[in-house]
Amino acid sequence: MTEVKDRVGNVTRHRYEQLVAQAKELISQVARAQFTLGDMALEIEPMRPVGGSVPHGTEDLFTVAESLQIFADDIGVERSTVEDWRYTANRWPKDKRMEGVSFTVHRILASVTDEDERWAAVHDAPLNPRTGARQWTPDGAKRVVGQRVDRPVTLDEKVAAVADLTRDDEVAAQVATDLLKRPKVSEHVTPAERKRVVTELTRDDDTAQEVTRDLLRRPAVARSTMRDDTTRMLVNRAQFDNTAESREKIRDRVPAVRKIEHTLEYVDLVGSCHGFVATLGRLVPKMRGQQFTDDERDTVRRQLARVRAAADWLEGALDHGEFTLDEQLTQLLKGE
Repeated sequence: MTEVKDRVGNVTRHRYEQLVAQAKELISQVARAQFTLGDMALEIEPMRPVGGSVPHGTEDLFTVAESLQIFADDIGVERSTVEDWRYTANRWPKDKRMEGVSFTVHRILASVTDEDERWAAVHDAPLNPRTGARQWTPDGAKRVVGQRVDRPVTLDEKVAAVADLTRDDEVAAQVATDLLKRPKVSEHVTPAERKRVVTELTRDDDTAQEVTRDLLRRPAVARSTMRDDTTRMLVNRAQFDNTAESREKIRDRVPAVRKIEHTLEYVDLVGSCHGFVATLGRLVPKMRGQQFTDDERDTVRRQLARVRAAADWLEGALDHGEFTLDEQLTQLLKGE
């Protein structure tokens, strides 16, 4: 509706007021007619306790639904409309109905359980912010009984309306995407909430990798991230694992690499044994005449035990192909 100072829509303000006055009179007439129709439906089928449509022992031929359906068919309306009239008329006895208040408002306020509260509610019209007057509207009545309004005004009402419209996951995803593209919207999202959203969106490993890669391309982010000891350790471990994986792929593609590595590792192994023997051959003769304390002798013996264990492990690996370390041997080699 287009509304300016002197006009509403396509009519002058004066003509608009005349139309409103006439419309209010018609609404009152309509409300009286609807209540009358509801009273008729109540006469045909009075409200009964839940659990049965007719009293026990009667010979009534029709249930409540059947009776109301016949009445609805005969006057040319839906049965649900008749049931609506009947329910509202029952909730609002004739002496409690408010003249000038629409049937629709009475129907909405009919859900107020306590009768005294219901009678009082209809006399306490809310303030209409547009007109500055106290008057009933369907949304005003819905606010009284806690129903969802058709035209949300408050923040809570707007949030509730959006929640209703975005119950479908695809719609919600599209709306969220569009909203987060608005800078002023994202500014109001707390850091904790942003982190939670990012975590949810990156549960998929492929997405997480892509996002992480993009983020670490930002120098400030990369520097700050690598200051964390745990992160730095995991990155280094990942680099080591990637190198090992790449080396394994090269071995699979180029069989000659395995032979080269075998030769290098064999040379290192023989060289280690030779180096150990050569070192002992050089050091032991120099110790002639030296006195060792009990602690020093015990320390050397512990190291010799590690040497023997390592030598036995190497010999077993050569003879039986057993290259793994059990827990006890691992602890012994570590000196634990």
